[in-house]
Amino acid sequence: PKMKEQRCLQAALLCLGVLCCSQGLERPGRARPALHGHRDRGKEGQVLHRSKRGWVWNQFFVIEEYTGPDPVLVGRLHSDIDSGDGNIKYILSGEGAGIIFVIDDKSGNIHATKTLDREERAQYTLTAQAVDRNTNRPLEPPSEFIVKVQDINDNPPEFLHENYHANVPERSNVGTSVIQVTASDADDPTYGNSAKLVYSILEGQPYFSVEAQTGIIRTALPNMDREAKEEYHVVIQAKDMGGHMGGLSGTTKVTITLTDVNDNPPKFPQSVYQMSVSEAAVPGEEVGRVKAKDPDIGENGLVAYSIIDGDGMDMFEITTDYETQEGVVKLKKTLDYETKKSYSLKVEAANVHIDPKFISNGPFKDTVTVKIAVEDADEPPVFLKPSYIFEVQENAASGTVVGKVHAKDPDAANSAIRYSIDRHTDLERYFVINAEDGNIKTIKPLDREEMAWHNISVFAVEVHKQHQEAKVPVAIKVVDVNDNPPKFAAAYEAFVCENARSNQQFITISADDKDDSANGPRFIFSLPPEIIHNPNFTLRDNRDNTASVLVRREGFSRQKQDLYLLPIVISDGGVPPLSSTNTLSIRVCGCDGSGSLLSCNAEAYVLNAGLSTGALIAILACIVILLVIVVLFVTLKRQKKEPLIVFEEEDVRENIITYDDEGGGEEDTEAFDIATLQNPDGINGFIPRKDIKPEYQYLPRPGLRPAPNSVDVDDFINTRIQEADNDPTAPPYDSIQIYGYEGRGSVAGSLSSLESATTDSDLDYDYLQNWGPRFKKLADLYGSKDTFDDDS
Repeated sequence: PKMKEQRCLQAALLCLGVLCCSQGLERPGRARPALHGHRDRGKEGQVLHRSKRGWVWNQFFVIEEYTGPDPVLVGRLHSDIDSGDGNIKYILSGEGAGIIFVIDDKSGNIHATKTLDREERAQYTLTAQAVDRNTNRPLEPPSEFIVKVQDINDNPPEFLHENYHANVPERSNVGTSVIQVTASDADDPTYGNSAKLVYSILEGQPYFSVEAQTGIIRTALPNMDREAKEEYHVVIQAKDMGGHMGGLSGTTKVTITLTDVNDNPPKFPQSVYQMSVSEAAVPGEEVGRVKAKDPDIGENGLVAYSIIDGDGMDMFEITTDYETQEGVVKLKKTLDYETKKSYSLKVEAANVHIDPKFISNGPFKDTVTVKIAVEDADEPPVFLKPSYIFEVQENAASGTVVGKVHAKDPDAANSAIRYSIDRHTDLERYFVINAEDGNIKTIKPLDREEMAWHNISVFAVEVHKQHQEAKVPVAIKVVDVNDNPPKFAAAYEAFVCENARSNQQFITISADDKDDSANGPRFIFSLPPEIIHNPNFTLRDNRDNTASVLVRREGFSRQKQDLYLLPIVISDGGVPPLSSTNTLSIRVCGCDGSGSLLSCNAEAYVLNAGLSTGALIAILACIVILLVIVVLFVTLKRQKKEPLIVFEEEDVRENIITYDDEGGGEEDTEAFDIATLQNPDGINGFIPRKDIKPEYQYLPRPGLRPAPNSVDVDDFINTRIQEADNDPTAPPYDSIQIYGYEGRGSVAGSLSSLESATTDSDLDYDYLQNWGPRFKKLADLYGSKDTFDDDS
């Protein structure tokens, strides 16, 4: 019954909307003057014109998604000047006019021809006008009206996401907000309940609930435990029409994960742990492990271990392995089975982070007893010191005592000990040890400069138990003895200028000593006694382990002597002091006015005495220029004497070039036969050149060469240019450029007989008979045909 009642209500609303739309066409929305109106007479008989609108309307409405068989009637346009005789024509224009909306131009009825979708477009703006059907003259101004698409519930709600993920702490209070899900409806929210959404929960009860209007998901049960169940799947539905029957709906899935809180204290699975350790164990060695279980995760499950009581608090310690959440019991001091055979510890495990909200669930810690038994062991010898440091002077005689090591057996048997040196640490065999008493001696002299420290290892083993072995490091320092004289710190090479001034410093030297600084805290520099009064150079000790060499006199000459050797004595401050004589090489060089070196070569000095560098460069440049001029002159002269093309005979074109005759008339520019311009040596193809050696023979293309008797100079020139452009071997012919071609127009043919020596063609001279008596002699000479052979 409810479904039928709802459908009846929707049908009633639909009919009411259509009725309102149709009545709205007849009701004025706003005053608008018409093109004409009724006449009223006033009190004084004056005719008054009152404007009335031709048609009035409000907004038109059409329901979306209408699928009826006939077009939907949107509304009717009517003017009060329409008398119904068919003289008025209604015109509709604007958005969708003629495509979606059509108008009956006689009745003014507007129909929608297509199904409309409000979500695609909510309204259309149209313009209507009444015109005279015969003249198309507007009878009233155009007016706009709006057709609104009335919404129906044809779009279901859609959530923003298909899946949601949310977290909420475990043991949260009832009503704690988890997440808000939001759905949207494409229907019109301002019309009806098509877009009014109501949220409900389909899956997830009784753990969670959802607010119907906001979509906020909240917890519905108290004390939800993550350790019992960590993840929940909730399905939320959004339904339009305010949640009533017939509404459309959409769903989404929400995955809710309970996050951990520290609500569980750590617990040991047993009350006592039994462990054992050998007395031979070294401090830091692991004895055993304990573990308290905590079902919490992350920082809530972190456990710290500590020893809070027991007689082994001074002998053992405990650390926390946070990767495995275990307490690691380690040895703190060396154990002795003969002294104490067992220890007891009280270990506590406590959470690192405690949540004050759940402090009532505490205490968040637990304790356990750890009993440790000490096991007897056959211990190796033990040295009295963990390491030994001895000193011995370098160059000491063989057999010098360096020092003594001592070890003992910690067991009650107190076995005898024998000593030996690990030869892997003394490959050069500098030392030897007495096997009974542990005295270390040298075998050969030591050199501190070669090796200042010797690091060896000494073994100690029990006489009756060779497998029990101990090892100790022994460091032997070689004490320095002043046995190395000082020397130059580098291979010095000094330079002095020829124009050096007296007492001018030109180099600073320093020394180096291989001995320790104690045997040479300061170096003393001096000249040997035999040259203490050297006339050329002097030495000054700077008293900072350096010395300066100075010039004693002025003026040096590379021609006389370009190299000086100055011996210098260097002494150290050792006991006893040592000294050495080192030789300093001093080279004489040429310098400029500022003291910068120019040359240290004696030969260069002799050359510069006569000419400067600039003068030499100028002379060489002149010689090069003269040579270039001579080469160019010879080359140009040779080019003039030797032509590029080798001719066996004289080229007839030379006569054409010098014979500057243009014919018998002013317009006669074709006075010569073009065939005479053809190179007789190049008719058959290749033309020899002196400057290049052609790689292949060029064959002229057929059809490019004009007939010998041709008088078309234009064609001839173009043909020759084309041949020259396409010929990779033939040189250019300048005669084509010299030939003065000025046009056509001569009625007389060419009178030249130059062609007769180079061509095989027969010329027809019968036209000379028609030239009159003056050319009779010429006609007799050329009246008969002669054949000339080409000798070339």
